[in-house]
Amino acid sequence: MDMPARTYIFGGKAAPGYDLAKRIIRFINVVAELINHDPDVNGRIKVAFYPDFNVKNAQRIYPAADLSEQISTAGKEASGTGNMKYALNGALTIGTLDGANVEIREAVGVDNFFLFGLTADQVMAAKQSGYRSRDFFEGNAALRDVIDMIAGGTFSRGDAGMFAPLVDSLLNSDEFMVLADYAAYAECQEQVDNAFQKPEQWLRMSILNVARMGKFSSDRAIAAYCRDIWHVEPVPVAVAGDN
Repeated sequence: MDMPARTYIFGGKAAPGYDLAKRIIRFINVVAELINHDPDVNGRIKVAFYPDFNVKNAQRIYPAADLSEQISTAGKEASGTGNMKYALNGALTIGTLDGANVEIREAVGVDNFFLFGLTADQVMAAKQSGYRSRDFFEGNAALRDVIDMIAGGTFSRGDAGMFAPLVDSLLNSDEFMVLADYAAYAECQEQVDNAFQKPEQWLRMSILNVARMGKFSSDRAIAAYCRDIWHVEPVPVAVAGDN
């Protein structure tokens, strides 16, 4: 069955350490090269980097996105505004209960949000009980295959050392508990695929996202800050020509 191309926007899962962050960016680039030259998925998915991304340029991306991937580990994201902009422009969100995702899900409805992953309390409990990422690696064949491909140099032209620090981080520390959320994320993506194959359902969910996001207007946010944090009242401003 021919499927329309879907546009994804990713956010979250920051990398601890500058060198590791650079390797993750390089890994994304080499995966992009592999995907973008694969004839089986050509025209269906493409990895691209927008140059000089800023607030102004982002206006081209928000309306184009079908799916906003807000995948930060619960409890790790301070807030979030990009996910609000995507939802306001009709993109559906796949994400964890983290930051503004919590409020977005409450506003648009649980049936119009693709939820996966541990909660902040579950993340904390797992850390306290001695989280061991290797348990997830050893217990999930698909995940193990992915990590083994990275470790074996599949994405680096046989250079097994290029992404060794990335593999080491995932298997021996995994600060952001990526492996713990992997299975739930993959399962949730199946739900996304099923919904996207039903254009009328997807369109309805998209419209409801737009219609129910009025809460996130800057007027309401500033008014709430004034009332609850700054404790200030509006000041009348005289405008020339007013009686």
